[in-house]
Amino acid sequence: MKASTKTQKVASIYEQWEETFTQTALEPKQAGRQRIGILGGTFNPPHLGHLIMAEQAGYQLELDEVWFMPTAAPPHAQGKTTIDSKHRVAMTRLAIQDNERFKIQTYEVDRGGKNYTVKTMRHFVSLYPDVDFYFIIGGDSANDLPTWYKADEIAQLVHLVGVNRPGSKPYTHHYPILWIDSPLIDISSSQIRWMVFLEQSIRYQVPRAVEEYIKEHQLY
Repeated sequence: MKASTKTQKVASIYEQWEETFTQTALEPKQAGRQRIGILGGTFNPPHLGHLIMAEQAGYQLELDEVWFMPTAAPPHAQGKTTIDSKHRVAMTRLAIQDNERFKIQTYEVDRGGKNYTVKTMRHFVSLYPDVDFYFIIGGDSANDLPTWYKADEIAQLVHLVGVNRPGSKPYTHHYPILWIDSPLIDISSSQIRWMVFLEQSIRYQVPRAVEEYIKEHQLY
């Protein structure tokens, strides 16, 4: 598909819905059911921004657990390079080791290949019928939901959680979103990789154990 055609297709999708602020209220917790948040990402590498986002979601939504789920090959991120999944999984384990609520979920990495969110959510909902899942996504990703594969089904399978940054306007198109507030942390994995390449300090941007792992394995 040519770039111009693809751009027109995306634009037409957006035009189908009016941009409105769709805030959904958090329902009371049901007895006998767990609340589990899922934070997916390449985690290449995981950094303090990821941890803060997960902590705020866990606290504000009263989650029993937050699963960090490294992706194998995101279908919407073709052309981007990532290091071997074993390193990303290892760094994620190290990053979350001091928080009992945080767990690692390697389903997509173990499955391999391209993974669409809807297929992963189908799997978890079927496997854990007594769990209410909360899929955590950044504000920009929430606004891009109309372009996601089977976004309507995702919204039916799980609760969508948008992370609102200070100064930004939380909105989506017609999907119910639970918006949470999170401090603005100007850290990105791509920035960290570049700083490592330039032999600059990444201290206080990643957990110390992750920093040591990067040095030990000479990543980036």
